[in-house]
Amino acid sequence: MNDPVADMLTRIRNACQAGHRRVDVPVSKLKVEIARILRENRYIHDFAVLDDGRHGVLRVYLKYDGDLPVIHEVQRVSKPGLRRYVKAREIPRVKNGLGMAILSTPRGLMSDRDARQARVGGELVAVLW
Repeated sequence: MNDPVADMLTRIRNACQAGHRRVDVPVSKLKVEIARILRENRYIHDFAVLDDGRHGVLRVYLKYDGDLPVIHEVQRVSKPGLRRYVKAREIPRVKNGLGMAILSTPRGLMSDRDARQARVGGELVAVLW
């Protein structure tokens, strides 16, 4: 697997479209931080790191509004073959503020609102709405 973050986002997107309540992803520190940001911004219900006897599993509990998933679309922006970096003033507003961008900054992984408030740019990891 060349891009584990894209795999995680694809699993979440597919699980939301299929109406699943949870999705399991191989665990890593970056994926746990992405799940933390999604939980803080109320895009997922919760997440848990489970020990499966090998490497571990990140279980993401998805959030729904009635029968519709809260996450409508997830896109990986910066890819291993083409990284995309933005300055603090160039951070995109996703769906005019209704969506969210996830950035990898020198201060760690942040949502677009937190990065704008801290006036720090970085690698644009993903956008979702």
